[in-house]
Amino acid sequence: MTETFDPAALAQSWPSPAKPRPIVTFGAGSIVGDAHFPAYRKAGFPVAGLYDPDHAKAGKLAEKWGVTAFRSVGEAAAVKDAIFDLATPPGRHAEVLKALPDGAVALIQKPMGNYLGEATEILQICRAKNLKAAVNFQLRFAPMMLALKDAIAKGWLGEVVDFDALLALATPWQLWEFLLKAPRVEIAMHSIHYLDLIRQLLGDPKGVHAKTLGHPNHKVAQTRTSAILDYGDTVRCALSINHDHKFGRRHQACEFRICGTEGAAYVKLGLNLDYPRGEPDVLEIYPKGGSDWVSVPLTGEWFPDAFVGRMANVQRFASGEDNELVSSVEDAWNTMALVEAAYRSSAAPATPLAEKP
Repeated sequence: MTETFDPAALAQSWPSPAKPRPIVTFGAGSIVGDAHFPAYRKAGFPVAGLYDPDHAKAGKLAEKWGVTAFRSVGEAAAVKDAIFDLATPPGRHAEVLKALPDGAVALIQKPMGNYLGEATEILQICRAKNLKAAVNFQLRFAPMMLALKDAIAKGWLGEVVDFDALLALATPWQLWEFLLKAPRVEIAMHSIHYLDLIRQLLGDPKGVHAKTLGHPNHKVAQTRTSAILDYGDTVRCALSINHDHKFGRRHQACEFRICGTEGAAYVKLGLNLDYPRGEPDVLEIYPKGGSDWVSVPLTGEWFPDAFVGRMANVQRFASGEDNELVSSVEDAWNTMALVEAAYRSSAAPATPLAEKP
């Protein structure tokens, strides 16, 4: 008897920890108030407090969420049996990690440093201090992506042979002041999510061809990227990213198309359309043996649900309930290596055309 595809049977959430530890957050930027704290409150994870060198900013956010505003890194790092949640800019990760007690559990905001050298330093700090540390590549934990991964694992697409990412939208980069003068933006801060997800689904590529660039209408370093990941002669993987499509919603897009030998999937990442308010996420699957597309009823959205699952895995790994720490610093370093390769490719000259005789 042929199995019938049941979209509601796909996994969309991560199991909750039995006894969640208190969370100490470093940083008081928009991502904390927009995603971290809403997610932790929704999941019932206790937040002990937060620290930010801008004490006024930290105090305002702490008061809003009813948590403690610590006065120093040392005071925050002294909280016993805490999960340390680094929502800091990439260049500040290392100094915070050095201040944590040996053997501590930490979740580090992506990227894992501005450059691969910083990622390597972070990896070495975590090894030396025996930190149980993961990087917050939370797109892996979005309900739509957990369901997609489950569908692939259950064979509903057959062997994945095509992955296309298409973005044509208007991203409000001004929400992140520290990015406006950063030398690396689009791949390092945005498409890194997609590269990490692709690594999870397809493994590490042999290499990458990429071009990333800015736009004459503003001074953000890069907001447009084209990239091809080399997976050999069977799998084709391409990304076309344009954050400067500021011509109304009608023809904007933020979507993945994943094709297998026997089925396919379509994903709409609604959050990025009209960020941070966003639109509903969408997952549709054309399953093996099917005759049409089937909508998967999603039980949550990228924000804040992906942050719930990301922290749940860290909590459960700390307590021994999960055997794998997803996106551990050891694995996340490989995503950073892919990012670095993309920037190297972009800086290298393209293959020139032959000269006409």
